[in-house]
Amino acid sequence: MDGAVRFVLGLDAHEARGLPPTTTVLAYLRDHCRRVGTKEGCAEGDCGACTVVLGEVDGDGGAIRYRAVNSCIQFLPQLHGKQLITVEDLRGADGALHPVQQAMVEEHASQCGFCTPGFVMSLFALLHDAGAGGRAAVDDALAGNLCRCTGYAPIIRAAQKILARRGADKFDAARKTTVKKLRAANDGETPTIRCNGQSYFAPRTLRGLLQLRARHADAVLVAGATDAGLWVTKQLRRFGAVLDTGRVAELRRLRERDGVLEIGAAVTYRDAAAALTRHYPALGELLRRLGSVQVRNAGTIGGNIANGSPIGDMPPPLIAAGGRVALRSVRGAREIALEDFFTGYGRQDLRADEVLEKILLPLPPAGLRFNVYKLSKRFDQDISIVCGAFALRLQKEKVAAIRIAYGGMAGVPKRARRTERALAGKTWNESTVAAAAAALEQEYTPLSDLRGSAAYRTLAAKNLLHRFYSDTTGGDVVNLARPLQ
Repeated sequence: MDGAVRFVLGLDAHEARGLPPTTTVLAYLRDHCRRVGTKEGCAEGDCGACTVVLGEVDGDGGAIRYRAVNSCIQFLPQLHGKQLITVEDLRGADGALHPVQQAMVEEHASQCGFCTPGFVMSLFALLHDAGAGGRAAVDDALAGNLCRCTGYAPIIRAAQKILARRGADKFDAARKTTVKKLRAANDGETPTIRCNGQSYFAPRTLRGLLQLRARHADAVLVAGATDAGLWVTKQLRRFGAVLDTGRVAELRRLRERDGVLEIGAAVTYRDAAAALTRHYPALGELLRRLGSVQVRNAGTIGGNIANGSPIGDMPPPLIAAGGRVALRSVRGAREIALEDFFTGYGRQDLRADEVLEKILLPLPPAGLRFNVYKLSKRFDQDISIVCGAFALRLQKEKVAAIRIAYGGMAGVPKRARRTERALAGKTWNESTVAAAAAALEQEYTPLSDLRGSAAYRTLAAKNLLHRFYSDTTGGDVVNLARPLQ
């Protein structure tokens, strides 16, 4: 293609040219479109002041699915073939307020106003989510937006009023026309952007991705860019080449086959959540606490794994559940256990021409007892201090099989194999668990940092094992901390 990024801005066809491919959507809006309603608060996807809404044609039925994202960590080429809606687009042709804006005014839900556009756009996305309703949905929708002066009560009241009044707006009225414009922009070509020595490729097929990967071994792979965006905005890194996996059809596939849930590497948290929680209900709270709605709408499970962070939230439960990863290159494909994918801090068993194709998660066998626990300083949208995941099968009160994995305890997400051996074949009772917790002390040598000391992490990991025992037996949680003297 000619290097243009084609999308629908508001309700109008739009294209952007001649800009570095790692230009953020936020920078483009403010610096080139003079749409300054969208604000920069943190430039790392935490505060929600930069929230915009993206629309995509959902299937062949002509519906448009809207989702809120953080524009500060989205790259401009990721807009190709999509609809971008900002706070400036909401007003009517006569200047009338959108129902979301009207509810915010009626409930006095704005004070200094800096964060208000982000709240408005999050609520706009909530309004267009047909399945959303109730206080829990409101809290979840607003968890990624921070306000320092108004307080959240009037904003929550505005959200509840919006849902109660829910009706069609001008975007619903223009849906058919917008779909035509989106299909025209999403023209079937492979978007390729080149500017200032940087290249951006967005292949549509796995084969195309693998061929590009073989030619550009040093390229940065992105899906939702929720991490790569930070490398640009915070670390000021300059990428020579970017491979966007988010348009590869095979990597966006989610299906059950032969007792395995196959999760394509470009499947977002939001799109994977229903299937994951249907089979592993304990993942529900973890997924809700993993970033914000804006992050889960863009971020992918494959990206969380491929980046190899020792405090990534998804690897521990996936390891405990026996997850595997499928890797592929132009030379062929291979599968490895997820715990073996992480070879050291910041290192993975991923060859230069390979990509992570999909995660293979076994469906739980009958009688499996599974849980995952995340410890963090804040409940919502915070990085784990320790994350522990446990999968247990009992046979006549004895441990027939157990898998334990922790994040935040080593340079990689890691199984507690010594602890597993201490439990295998033993009666599942308090004394057995206490002995295994002692073995756990020898399992890891965690670091001390601003989130927690090594001693705290070790103690927390032991307590999580006891918490799992309690949750599977209905007993009392045993805290192994020494009593205060």
